[in-house]
Amino acid sequence: MYRLKIVLIFLFAVFGLAACFVGGDGQYSIANSRAYEASLFRQNCAICHGPEGEGKTIDDGTVVPSLRHGDFKAVSEAQIYSQIADGGNGMTPFRTQLTEREMRLLVKLIREDLRKGK
Repeated sequence: MYRLKIVLIFLFAVFGLAACFVGGDGQYSIANSRAYEASLFRQNCAICHGPEGEGKTIDDGTVVPSLRHGDFKAVSEAQIYSQIADGGNGMTPFRTQLTEREMRLLVKLIREDLRKGK
């Protein structure tokens, strides 16, 4: 009986922790993540791409693309890195604002968490 209680507590803890990193629809939640790369996204990217990377239209009418869905101009890790570092297509370059490590972490966040490897 004691072991069963321990197993149940462990399972609830695992599922509870998992819920902190995914939204109600099963997708990664930037807002709920305490990961450093999520913090970087909130500080540098969310203003244009939206708090969950869904894209949005900014005040001047510019449509900022979703980083989660649709056709992506930057697909490979190298292309995503280049877009973050060098900017272009209306995006500000971040090469002088972020470190190499921070840009690589954002690439990983976009490819593995927001796009699920796409």
